Amino acid sequence: MATKTTIEVPVEEQNVTTEFEQTNHEDALSATESTPTDKEAILAQLAEKVEDEPSAEWRNEIEALKVAFYKIHRADMEARRKAFFEENGADAEYKSQTDEAEVRFKELYNIYRTKRDEATALSDKEKEANYNAKLAVIEELKALIDSEEALNTTFAKFHDLQARWRSIGQVPQAKVSDLYETYNLHIENFYDYVKINKELRDLDWKRNLEAKTTLCEQAEALSEATSIVEAFHKLQKLHEEWREIGPVALEHKESLWERFKSASTVINRRHQEHFEAIKAEQVKNFELKSALCEEVEKMVSDAPTSHKAWNKASERIQAIQAEWRTIGFAPKRDNNKVYDRFRAACNKFFEVKHTFYTEAKDDMSKNLEVKNALCERAEAIAEREDWAKATEELLALQAEWKQSGTVARKYADAVWKRFRAACDKFFERKSQHFSTVDNEHAANLTAKQALLEEMAKAEIKSFDEIKEFQRRWSEIGFVPIRHKESLQKQYKEALDKMFAVVRGADRAQQMNKFKNKVSSMRDAGGKGLRNEREKLYNRVKQLEQEILTLENNIGFFAKSKGAEAMIATVKEKIERAKRDMADAIERVKLIDAQE
Repeated sequence: MATKTTIEVPVEEQNVTTEFEQTNHEDALSATESTPTDKEAILAQLAEKVEDEPSAEWRNEIEALKVAFYKIHRADMEARRKAFFEENGADAEYKSQTDEAEVRFKELYNIYRTKRDEATALSDKEKEANYNAKLAVIEELKALIDSEEALNTTFAKFHDLQARWRSIGQVPQAKVSDLYETYNLHIENFYDYVKINKELRDLDWKRNLEAKTTLCEQAEALSEATSIVEAFHKLQKLHEEWREIGPVALEHKESLWERFKSASTVINRRHQEHFEAIKAEQVKNFELKSALCEEVEKMVSDAPTSHKAWNKASERIQAIQAEWRTIGFAPKRDNNKVYDRFRAACNKFFEVKHTFYTEAKDDMSKNLEVKNALCERAEAIAEREDWAKATEELLALQAEWKQSGTVARKYADAVWKRFRAACDKFFERKSQHFSTVDNEHAANLTAKQALLEEMAKAEIKSFDEIKEFQRRWSEIGFVPIRHKESLQKQYKEALDKMFAVVRGADRAQQMNKFKNKVSSMRDAGGKGLRNEREKLYNRVKQLEQEILTLENNIGFFAKSKGAEAMIATVKEKIERAKRDMADAIERVKLIDAQE
């Protein structure tokens, strides 16, 4: 019977995550309660966002929309595919259709990325300009030291410069540390140079102490945050604020910084551990995905050779694809490569499978032709009556049928029924024929048993009478096979007894004739007796040699094919020779008794 053929959808249509769907682990956020739960709402919200100018807050919101959209998209794809096979059957060929919503999403997302990249480039220029502006403020701070203006005027300019410094935006990250160290150095130099009165300086330091203490408390509170990534970003903002705040009294400077640094260390350590864990998990994911790639590649290299094996392999491929979707991202440098490898292996698997079933279809057509020819031959045999030869040929046809391969399922049942009907017809006719033969055999058995009883009671006097019994026995037909051997044994024993009786009577008669002959020879003179004795003696020697030769031949016959029949014939010759030799010896004794 033909096995069921399942057409698998290529792996890219089996919901394996594409490069477009992937998000960086620092940026991808799970959908929140405010994230829409249907495609149209997501597209509407994304379109609204794209219309505005990009901002730093965009990133997390848009990535959350992206995660939500593709979660719905993959579910829709799987539902359509499942519904297709339920409606059309597993043999149908499924082709995925373009999702207009996904096309629109990609267009909007690409607009966002373009604006984001442009904003980033612009931000880099602004940071460089801010860096130069802050360098200019530092230069003006340095100039205040050489100023000969009144202290109140100089201090007012000092505060103006501080306000300008704070109003200038971010600078390149690589230049932050040196820039702020230089700025704070010149701030302290300014305080030392102008020798501001202690009360005013202490008031400024107290205000700075309170501000930095608040930052310490906020940094310490971040250790309780549930999202370490969010806590880390907040900590960076606290550090920016810390750098903007002026100095504190010397006795508080070191301890306050140590407190802030300790709180920062806790967050930084958790942040590092978090991403080390993510990295380790990604390495493990890469290993798991590589193992699945190897398994699929091995399945391709060791491609099945039967329908049953292909069905089993296809079930395993589907299980592997389902398992793949449960495994998270691999490291960024490997993720696309391992996905491409997996997709290529799966596509190759289905390509090889398609080739197999294409060739199998051709083979099944040829097999159908062979089976139809076997049916025609079986139908011809079904009409014959040479039962033994016809049975042998029909059994040979059945063996050929078993080796003739499978055919398409829609033809398999009909062609098998045709062949079986021809076989059944022949064996039914044969059974009917031999049921009649069995009755004849039973009658023959009764006849032969009656003949055996007659033979046992007969008083045989000549070989002709024995031949008559042999003729009557041979004219009776076959007997049931289970009685053949025992019946033949009884028949042989009865014949042996008859022959023994006839031979005994004949031997006595021959001996009497020989005695008369010896008496005549004795009366005629001794020379005739001596010649007769010599002839008989030579006959005995000749028979001894024949017996020896025949007995030696039995050893050779035992090693040949069909030895039993030949051995039986030779033994019969040996027995006859022994009887003839005994007669000759007895005649020699009669002659010796006369001399």
